[in-house]
Amino acid sequence: MSDNFLVTASPHLHSGSSSIKIMRDVTIALVPAVIAAGIIFGLRSLLVILTCVTSCVLSEYLFRKLLKRPNATYDLTAVITGLLLGLNLPVSLPLWMAAIGGIVAIVIVKECFGGVGQNFVNPAITARIVLLMSFSSAMSVWNQPFYYLHQGTDTVTSASYFQALQTGGAIPSLLNMFLGVRSGSLGETSALALLLGFAYLLWRKIIEPTIPVIFIGTVGLLSWLLGGEPLYQMMSGGLLLGAIFMATDYTTSPTTRTGQIIYAFGCGLITVLIRFFAALPEGVSYAILLMNIITPLIDRYTIPKAFGTKKEVVINEE
Repeated sequence: MSDNFLVTASPHLHSGSSSIKIMRDVTIALVPAVIAAGIIFGLRSLLVILTCVTSCVLSEYLFRKLLKRPNATYDLTAVITGLLLGLNLPVSLPLWMAAIGGIVAIVIVKECFGGVGQNFVNPAITARIVLLMSFSSAMSVWNQPFYYLHQGTDTVTSASYFQALQTGGAIPSLLNMFLGVRSGSLGETSALALLLGFAYLLWRKIIEPTIPVIFIGTVGLLSWLLGGEPLYQMMSGGLLLGAIFMATDYTTSPTTRTGQIIYAFGCGLITVLIRFFAALPEGVSYAILLMNIITPLIDRYTIPKAFGTKKEVVINEE
């Protein structure tokens, strides 16, 4: 009868989930944002996103083949990286620049550190920052919503919310901010689309609300204390996209609830400091990147000691 039992290492219980299923659900959650980008900014927005996805998938396949590593494109992580990178870019960005962003995200940030689960910062965010520093002019051109409907031109541009705030330009209504009828990156404009994706991820139990809620709430509260408009601050500058889909990355965020609270508050605090006191108009990407870097330190001091482990005692030899 003992032959019917298997002796294996823990864990002995499995949730039934897998990396592929999780990435598939994240892809589904991003569909509303992709559709909104297509409606607001036209077919070229889909071409930018497709370029990023193709660049990421091909980069992963070719680089792993070069290093004689197993093919990993089936796990959909490269697809997610491409989607997130594309949604963080302006519709007018040259496609070759978008392709470079995909190569940076996969080859440099992900594969050079060992692949899935080994990167210490979010690949899509890091690639966006690299593009922003390398091609600042192209990354700062914002097309008006529905610009493609204007006959005879495809370069109708306008200021983003933060640019309009700094220059005294026209600021969109809260309704337009919510629906996405404003200038900005492809995936940041429609708060409605992003919240639909957030609801889906919560329903599927892919993420917990801790990080997004504290991140967004911190930005709103501190913005109000500093005399800003909380609702505008919470719906602008890629905050929802970053808080929901990138700050919650399993690999680059803390594992404990306490650590996640510290991490999310830090993301919100840095975002507000950059927005209100730095020369940069937007701070979400930099905030998440900085908190990704100190995530191992947060884990070190928030992960509880294993039961029975003796506390380390430092002996002064002087």
